[in-house]
Amino acid sequence: MNWIRYTILLAALMICCEVFSQQVIWVAPNGSNANDGSKESPFGSIDIALRKARELRRLDSTSSLKDIIINVRGGVYNLYEPIFVRPEDSGTPEHPLLIQAAPEEKPVVSGGVNVTGWNKVKGNVEGLPTVARGKVWEADIPKVGGRNIEFRQLWVNGRKAVRCREVDGNNLKRILSVDKQKEEMWVEAPSFKVSKDVAQIEIVLHEMWATAILRVKSIDVVGNKARLTFYQPESRIHFEHPWPSAVVDGQNGNSAYYFTNAIQLLDEPGEWYLDLNHGKVYYWPKTGEDMATAKVVAPVLEQLMKMEGSLDRQVSNIIIKDISFQHTTWLRPSLQGHVPLQAGMYLLDAYKLKPKGTPEKRGLDNQGWIGRPPAGNEISGANNILFQHCDFRHMASAGLDLIDGTSQNLVQGCVFKDIGGNAIQVGTFSPENFETHLPFDPNDQRMISSYDRIENNYIDDVTNEDWGCVGIAAGCVRNINIEHNEICNVAYTGISVGWGWTKALNCMRSNRVHANYIHHYANHMYDVAGIYTLSAQPGTSITENCVDSIGYSPYVHDPEHWFYLYLDEGSSYITVKNNWCPKEKFLANANGPGNTWENNGPMVADSIKNAAGLLPGFKTIKHE
Repeated sequence: MNWIRYTILLAALMICCEVFSQQVIWVAPNGSNANDGSKESPFGSIDIALRKARELRRLDSTSSLKDIIINVRGGVYNLYEPIFVRPEDSGTPEHPLLIQAAPEEKPVVSGGVNVTGWNKVKGNVEGLPTVARGKVWEADIPKVGGRNIEFRQLWVNGRKAVRCREVDGNNLKRILSVDKQKEEMWVEAPSFKVSKDVAQIEIVLHEMWATAILRVKSIDVVGNKARLTFYQPESRIHFEHPWPSAVVDGQNGNSAYYFTNAIQLLDEPGEWYLDLNHGKVYYWPKTGEDMATAKVVAPVLEQLMKMEGSLDRQVSNIIIKDISFQHTTWLRPSLQGHVPLQAGMYLLDAYKLKPKGTPEKRGLDNQGWIGRPPAGNEISGANNILFQHCDFRHMASAGLDLIDGTSQNLVQGCVFKDIGGNAIQVGTFSPENFETHLPFDPNDQRMISSYDRIENNYIDDVTNEDWGCVGIAAGCVRNINIEHNEICNVAYTGISVGWGWTKALNCMRSNRVHANYIHHYANHMYDVAGIYTLSAQPGTSITENCVDSIGYSPYVHDPEHWFYLYLDEGSSYITVKNNWCPKEKFLANANGPGNTWENNGPMVADSIKNAAGLLPGFKTIKHE
């Protein structure tokens, strides 16, 4: 038997064996959970398909020798709770559990509900601007569980509509003064008529490298000025915490701001307003939009998939392939405000130290404890999980989060688009009970996210609500590989690695940021870089990346405080080598020892510049 015939026969035998060693479960939007999960009689939900796969492994001693495949037919799967993946759902290294789109089909897992029954507004609506009368449509707020839902995002025909706001083009007004003791802020008198009941008005503040969202309690107009007060708990946190804070008399003037979420601000096509008191949502259609046929979606769930194991009993050996995850909400800013420290991590408590200094850091002038923004897909206590060619889109906060206790996971060939916060979060960013400047080094090292890989993903139009977020946010991680991703159209930094602002040795080491293409970043914020690091990370390398096309925002606190590469406080033992950028504009701020900078800037070879970003086999994901 010649080698060619042998190879063909062997391949045919392997295919036959593979078919007989598979158990395939089918899911379809028009299926029923009372069905048996066959192709002819599919289940109606992924959760029930997971249950069947779980039971197959439990009851069939041979199931561990089979590939279990869940084929998800095309269409929209509207969830009423997140898909929960647990240790019992794990596959084996030889036979992982595969959850995938059925061949040639495009399933969408959605945390939203349709907003229907639109009618053009008849008569006057109190507060609606004159320019909008006769042009605005209304619908009843959808009910879930018998109650009107609250939401901060609305998508019309797949495009995020604008929550009505006081913005003149790309220009923002500037605050006038801040009184921290009285917890008051003075601004220009609003351009809109202020009613006695300010309802749900919010102010969005541009503060150095972050944006704060404060719920307005009162607006007192005095001549051409207005005094603002805010609700708790964000009022106390905002006026007590020193970093980042509102800028007064900065190099580029005072901090910029805008008001949002008042019907008086619904004055342009494409804007919407949620009237919780009257159970209505209002929308001014853009040219060409027909509200009689438009598909309008409001988000309900914060998470779409929650994969949760423990350090002792992990979720493992699962592949998620070709699934689109869409429409998540985030309501914390509406309920408690949002005062972030950095990268979207919000402050639970923070204040200035007088006198300054702690036992760990004598020069420290503040303390802070943070919370973590939610993600549409959250993973913890998991290893050998693969997200391949998935789509993360239309999410209010983060897209995908590998929280802690993760290892050997891979995110590959995925698209992240229209994300309100960080596209990808990975690793601990200080637990809520751990002061955020302390070096994080847990006794149980399994808690550290290690050897995770983020490769060949396309990240575009993210951080579009919380401007202080980043494309890829890696906190206290070890041996992470962030390679060949393309990141563009972000408000702040492209890739951030590290946490803690400390030169002390901690759990972080041997991280790799290689051959990424980052462009059109810093569209709103400064104190920024394409690639940014914090704290000691022995063995970490930043190599052969291409960073280009920084944005120039008109309202940043310091117009020159931007960089292509930025090793911030405590960054130590890091190698920065062969990274292309248009000029040598870098920063090493309060670094520790052991950093190596070599051959970075426009002199780097074009071959390195051109090789950065998506590898050829992944470039098509940009257009899918």
